[in-house]
Amino acid sequence: MLIDGAQAVPHLKVDVQALDCDFYAFSGHKLYGPTGVGVLYGKAALLDAMPPYQGGGDMIREVTFRKTTYNALPYKFEAGTPNIAGVIALGAAIGYVRAVGLEAIAAHEHALLAYASAQAARIAGLRMIGTAADKASILSFTLDGIHPHDVGTILDQHGVAVRAGHHCAMPVMERFGVPATVRASFALYNTREEVDALFAAVRAAQEVFA
Repeated sequence: MLIDGAQAVPHLKVDVQALDCDFYAFSGHKLYGPTGVGVLYGKAALLDAMPPYQGGGDMIREVTFRKTTYNALPYKFEAGTPNIAGVIALGAAIGYVRAVGLEAIAAHEHALLAYASAQAARIAGLRMIGTAADKASILSFTLDGIHPHDVGTILDQHGVAVRAGHHCAMPVMERFGVPATVRASFALYNTREEVDALFAAVRAAQEVFA
């Protein structure tokens, strides 16, 4: 069992032993770190049983014409020169999140989401997608008569960054008959003023297509 934890680690305390998962992975950029670096946790017994997926550098302990002996974990899977700068930067990002505190981050994001949800509920023709009580700080929505890609384009022209499309979830969106949504994601650096700017741009999009 492999868990993709990219969306969890910026918001929740994760205990891989309590989860008892075989593998757990997340990407650095979701945690305010650089792109191209991340973390893969795996149970030692499984990693020991797996062959290396690439060769070179410190992943080999001994090489002869008769046999090759792989290095111990984690070096067995670290062929060649790793992304040293990226790992150092990811460590700094993790330290930053710990210093701010996941509880403080969660409280700020929850307050922003509540503020944004209240504003969204007042806009005629806006349908919120996903209203779970304890969801992460993401507001997905559609606007009547306007394709989400068009909404995203107009919001971009107003300096508001959102994502529009199926969000790597085509099967579930097909299951519920939702071709695409607009998704605004709130993080520790966002403000209420930026939420206001989002919905001012949403109203501008409605005026364009009125």
